[in-house]
Amino acid sequence: MEQRSLSPQDTAMQIKSSAVSSTKIKQVLYSFVNHSFVPATEASLGVSDLALQRGYGIFDFCKVLNGRPIFLDDHLDRFYNSASYMRLAIPQDREGLKAILSELLQRNGAPDAGIKILLTGGYAEDGYSMTAPNLVITQYELKMPAEAAFQKGLRLISHVHQRQLPEIKTIDYLVAVWMQPVIKEQGVDDILYHRHGLLSECPRANFFIVTQDDTVVTAGRNVLKGVIRKKTLELARAIYPVEERDVTLEEALQAKEAFITSTTKHVMPVLQLDGLVIGNGQPGKITTALSRALNTYVKEQSL
Repeated sequence: MEQRSLSPQDTAMQIKSSAVSSTKIKQVLYSFVNHSFVPATEASLGVSDLALQRGYGIFDFCKVLNGRPIFLDDHLDRFYNSASYMRLAIPQDREGLKAILSELLQRNGAPDAGIKILLTGGYAEDGYSMTAPNLVITQYELKMPAEAAFQKGLRLISHVHQRQLPEIKTIDYLVAVWMQPVIKEQGVDDILYHRHGLLSECPRANFFIVTQDDTVVTAGRNVLKGVIRKKTLELARAIYPVEERDVTLEEALQAKEAFITSTTKHVMPVLQLDGLVIGNGQPGKITTALSRALNTYVKEQSL
């Protein structure tokens, strides 16, 4: 099938693939736009797309190891749920989308990578109304943190904010991007959102604490429930008490351990919050155990 044609205005002005793919891509030859595989350097969206005009769109990001998308069904569950909630019709059924991902990986020949699936609100002549969504799939170079990064841990600062539609993986990262100069200025790694004294999440990761009695706790509402969050909770429940509930900023500062989870970082210890040391300032035993268990689990999925 041919790629959907653009309006004259869109043809005159296009957002090149740098807007929808990573500048760090190495040896990636193809992307997928709507119904066609296209050279990655030519993948584009027109400027009337609602993703550009109004920031309206969703995405998901899946890690690929040894040519196998890791936890793909979980990522697709979330992607289709996000699309339904945002009233966006995905132009491929689930099996069709899997087939596209498989062919993209074969075409690009990169066994280890990141795959981003983006669905936008479509081209809107009035710049406001949803039309037929645009589907863009791009492949990224994937770098996982080294062991030294785990031992160093993360330093976070809290920031008052609650994401819109927090249960949905939208393309809205306005506050996260806006806070980047502050993060660099303070020499920390990321921000941790909170509101009315309750912690929620980092912009691209879920946040956990380990209480003094070794209970693993994470926020149960007003967060994006990440795939690695889900897998970490499954692993933790087999060994430790687990709670999904509200977590206060004060409780986090008094925690025995803290860590984040994400597709790209797996389990990563948080050693400081707002300049205060958490626990003994070293990766804790439960954080370390969960990290090792998750790494093993992920490796098994790639075999």
